[in-house]
Amino acid sequence: MHKVNYHTHTYRCGHAVGTELDYLKSALESKLTILGFSDHAPYPDGRLNSSKDTRMDYSELQDYIDTVRYLQIKYKDKIKILIGLEIEYDESVSSYYNYLLNYLSIDYLILGQHAFLSKGELVHTFSLSSTDAYIDYALSISKALETDFFKFLAHPDLIFVNNLPWDENCDKACEIIIESALKNDTILELNANGFRKGITSFPDVYRYPYPHDKFWERVAKTNLKVIINSDCHEPKFMWDSSMDQAYEYAKKLGLNIIYEI
Repeated sequence: MHKVNYHTHTYRCGHAVGTELDYLKSALESKLTILGFSDHAPYPDGRLNSSKDTRMDYSELQDYIDTVRYLQIKYKDKIKILIGLEIEYDESVSSYYNYLLNYLSIDYLILGQHAFLSKGELVHTFSLSSTDAYIDYALSISKALETDFFKFLAHPDLIFVNNLPWDENCDKACEIIIESALKNDTILELNANGFRKGITSFPDVYRYPYPHDKFWERVAKTNLKVIINSDCHEPKFMWDSSMDQAYEYAKKLGLNIIYEI
C-alpha cells in the first residue's frame, strides 16, 4: 500500500506539538513516500487567531516556508516533501490565495472551512447551534470549489462534530457539497483524525464525530476521488491505527482512493 499524508500540522499553529523535522522523522520511520506539510494559514490581518492557538502569526509564514524548503532539498533522495497550507475560503480576500500560490509558490492549498458566514455573521464550524447553518457551510464550500485555489477539501463532513440530530438540512448540506465536488472534479479528504477522537454520544447515535457514515455512503455512490490523510497534530500520529482504520473504512465502502493530488 502507498503511504502518503498531505495533512500535517506543526507547533506553529498553537494546538499541535513538534517541529517540521519531528514530523519528517516520523514520516521516514513510517516509510511514507510523500509528506505534505499543511499548517493552518495565517492572514495578514490576523483574523481567526485572536486566541493565538489556531494558526501561526503572519510574521512566521516565511520561516515556515523556508524551513520546509530546506527539508525538501536535504531529504529529496529519501522522501517527497511538499509545502502546503490549510485555509478557509473568503471571497473578499481572493488576492491572498493568488499571492500564496503564485508569489510565495506554495505547492498546494487545502480548503478547511473552520469558519464561514451565516446570516451575515462569521460563525465557527465547531460551535453551531442550528442545522440551518449547515446549508451556509455547504454553500460556502461550493463557492470555494468554483475557484481553482484548492487541491482538495479537508474533512468535508466536519459540521457533524456538532451535537445536533440529523435532519433535512443535513441531507441538503451533503447534497450541495457532493454535487459541487462532482461539478468541479474536487478531491475529498477522508480525515483519520475523526477516528482518533473516538466514539461519543450524539442525539442520533453513538458515532465518531467524523467521518459520518451518511455522508460517505453518498460519496460511495459516485466516483469522486478520495485522499486519506492523518491530519496529525503530533508526530506519533503520522501513521497510526487511525490511519489504518481510515483505509479499512474507505475500502469497505468502495471509495475511489487516490494517493497523489
